Amino acid sequence: GRLPDYIPSVTWQVMSQKDTTIGNHPIREKMLRGIVDNSAYPAISVEIQLLLATPLQADGPVPVVLEFGFIRSPFNNNAAAPIGLGSSGEPSWKEQLISRGWGYAVIVPSSIQADNGAGLRQGIIGLVNKGQARSPGEWGTLRAWAWGASRALDYFESDPNVDATRIAVEGLSRYGKASVVAMAFEPRFSLAFIGSSGAGGTKILRRIFGEQVENLASTGEYHWFCGNFLKYASELTPDDLPVDAHSLVALCAPRPVFISSGSPQVEGQWVDAKGMFLGGVHAGPVYRLLGKKGLGTDTFPPLGTPLVEGDIAFRQHAGGHSTGPNWSTWIAWACRYWGACRYD
Repeated sequence: GRLPDYIPSVTWQVMSQKDTTIGNHPIREKMLRGIVDNSAYPAISVEIQLLLATPLQADGPVPVVLEFGFIRSPFNNNAAAPIGLGSSGEPSWKEQLISRGWGYAVIVPSSIQADNGAGLRQGIIGLVNKGQARSPGEWGTLRAWAWGASRALDYFESDPNVDATRIAVEGLSRYGKASVVAMAFEPRFSLAFIGSSGAGGTKILRRIFGEQVENLASTGEYHWFCGNFLKYASELTPDDLPVDAHSLVALCAPRPVFISSGSPQVEGQWVDAKGMFLGGVHAGPVYRLLGKKGLGTDTFPPLGTPLVEGDIAFRQHAGGHSTGPNWSTWIAWACRYWGACRYD
């Protein structure tokens, strides 16, 4: 959807800071709040929740991976998000990043915009519209979440512990969709890790397999998109779409994108791993036009095969609906662009 001509500014505040550990690694952890200026409509307030952790021993700014996720998991009473089915037994993604000498951040999407249709008159969309309904061409929740990630980048540019030229965006499922949208429309993101984004993410929508446009237009998901998108599940069909998922991936070029999926036996076929792979395949010509490398093949690889030689990468791991088992592969791939660990 189309962004409004004017979106209020965000002022970041450090709410708390402490030296602690993740696994056996010392970190500096900051809890931040991004207060959106609501002076034009005080009835709605928006405060973006953000956590930032960097290695305590770092003597300079470090790369950071920004995840769309939960600061405190809703599934259990701790600050670590569940790794999902099919965990390889590796250290958590946070430990892997910190041990590399990199940092991590978590932004809470629901603090930007609620994940339901009823919330469209609240959050940043509702604030801009002063509590009124949006028009059919205006932004949906995915675009609003991506806008919030850009505001986090604004903060990172001011933090001396963060190398704002090396920020990656990562997310799973609906947050994987938000991650590719954020990467496409925010040129300051350096790398992307797109987890099981399915339809509305990197999956080809014209492909009749797994989730379809009709699923996206349902009561539980329509708010992710602008209202105009719904007509492709009614009076029009996906064949009428002027663009498809590969166009979204191509907008990320020439910056590197890693597309991740789980096993068809564990995660299920609904996410359509091959459809996501094809989204990467068909974005390849744009990458090559810009002097970069695509996936290098249009043949869907066997489970577990890492396609990591290009600036578009893909791997289908043996686990479930998770990026967990692909983190070590992603980190090794990212080292090509960010270098190895800078700190002992």
